[in-house]
Amino acid sequence: MPLASRGVKRSGHAAARPPSRGLESRLIEPLKKTRLAEEIGDRIRLLILEGTFAPGLPLPSERALAQRFGVSRGSIRDALRMLETIGLLDTRHGQGTFVQELDVGRLVAPLASVLTYRHDLQAELMDVRRILEPAVARVAAARITADDLAALERILDTQRRKRKSGQSAILEDTAFHAVLARATSNRVLVSIMATLNDLLVESRALTLKQKGRPERSIKGHEAVIAALRRRDEDDAARAMLEHIDQIAVLLDQRE
Repeated sequence: MPLASRGVKRSGHAAARPPSRGLESRLIEPLKKTRLAEEIGDRIRLLILEGTFAPGLPLPSERALAQRFGVSRGSIRDALRMLETIGLLDTRHGQGTFVQELDVGRLVAPLASVLTYRHDLQAELMDVRRILEPAVARVAAARITADDLAALERILDTQRRKRKSGQSAILEDTAFHAVLARATSNRVLVSIMATLNDLLVESRALTLKQKGRPERSIKGHEAVIAALRRRDEDDAARAMLEHIDQIAVLLDQRE
């Protein structure tokens, strides 16, 4: 699909906009904001998400993009560099800049790194857990199978063994919540929890080193499993919320 090129008046006022031609028309147009690189990067990201710039294919040249956005090639170059940093683009010497296949891991990794030192974001992430995970436990209590319960018990047994030997149980802590999501039989929830678990890797690595944290994790998981065995939806949700609140207290103590 051809992309229309539009100029920018030197006075800084954008030329009159022709009739809308959909998302592409709104996103590829002259920019007046000072933080051009960020704005251009956001426009290109949206164009990737809606399919104008397809995975595996090269973007238009820097010169072409500069003309279409009505900005300098330097601003385009800075925007592409930012998108490459978060894994959306891949620059190949002598070939061009290509759109990467969208991958949740690529998008989550930068945010997970930021969460290690942005305590305000950690607190907000805990809020997300308080909203989502008790609901996951509630649904799991109604739908859990014998195989799911057996898997959770095995994970818990491994946690206990690792605690006694002084080993890290971060994999088991993550697996527990993943299996719990699977027990809901809801594929959307499974995907959401997988993304959330990716974001929690760094904070789990830090808090599980704190004195008493592995024991608290085990007790929290024991309480959730006990409620699941009874298929008590309210108790399962309550046990999960208490488990998350205990973790939040440890995160506050670390600051």
